[in-house]
Amino acid sequence: MAQISIRSTLLSALLCLVLSRSACQAQELLELRYAQTASTWRSIFSLPMRIADKEGFYTANGLDFKMVQIIGGAETSLVALEEQQADVAHVATSFLVTAALRGADTVAIISEFNNPIYSLVAKPWYKTIADLKGRRVGMADMNGSVSLATLALFEKHGLTQDDLDINVIEGTPGRFQCLMRGDCDAVPLGQPQDFHAVRQGFRLLGATNEAVPDFVYTVTAARKSWAVEHKEVLVRYVRAMRDSFKFIRDPQNRGRIAVLMKEWWGSSEETALSTLDLFFKPEKNVLPYEGEINLKGVDQVIRFLREGGVVKGPVPPAETFVDLQYLRAGLGQGGK
Repeated sequence: MAQISIRSTLLSALLCLVLSRSACQAQELLELRYAQTASTWRSIFSLPMRIADKEGFYTANGLDFKMVQIIGGAETSLVALEEQQADVAHVATSFLVTAALRGADTVAIISEFNNPIYSLVAKPWYKTIADLKGRRVGMADMNGSVSLATLALFEKHGLTQDDLDINVIEGTPGRFQCLMRGDCDAVPLGQPQDFHAVRQGFRLLGATNEAVPDFVYTVTAARKSWAVEHKEVLVRYVRAMRDSFKFIRDPQNRGRIAVLMKEWWGSSEETALSTLDLFFKPEKNVLPYEGEINLKGVDQVIRFLREGGVVKGPVPPAETFVDLQYLRAGLGQGGK
């Protein structure tokens, strides 16, 4: 399902009314189709893209931004790229790496989220992580960063994958519902669903950032061949996302963001502000400053995949899975 921002279209028209005809022609909007799974669109991990659209940053930077929502698991966004249903896509770095190792023509353009904080939330009678031995745990795709980080949290508390009755459920919203129905004893949840669950009486047992080093969680990815032919589109996208990250990080915008989170996800103001405090008080390096990609963080993802047995044998360096030329051009850093 494609969503086109009406606000962005109106803003573009207004800009052309106040600018000269030549200026409007010079800033002709370039189309960009962005793919994201429906479950991600209903979670905090869509916040930078939603803000960029709502606040007009795409239009201001010369983009006709179109959201392409896709149904399915974490790797379906890569399929959308391969089948040219979208130009760029929200992709977990772990899936980008494994797809590239299989020969996919995809690279990371910018970072969207680093070091996600997934809360391990359980039924209230479980008091420790060790109490979950033998219990039903709803997990994300077992080859993805969320599950690998959650397993690291379990291992820190003496439990291995074999000690758990694992049920794979894609997306925080789906795992939240499993917990609510009583079908799962515990699940890893992103925001704002983890705050919702705790306020309904479920117990917070731990968080993934307690057990894992810094890593790059999700990126915007594109096919190499498409990117080379559409560099200007990606440069404009980088600038729009830079503006979005800056907006989210500005404490003066917290009230505005809380209102939007209530509109998008039904979050209370308390939950919205608590989510932002979780990221920024103190700074946990969850959100990039400008979309920068930490290559050491990509290396850490590769280590996760090795330790989890997902990849074996030699793996190229982090630079192989990233093309920084668009980021550097968009941020005015020069060079390739």
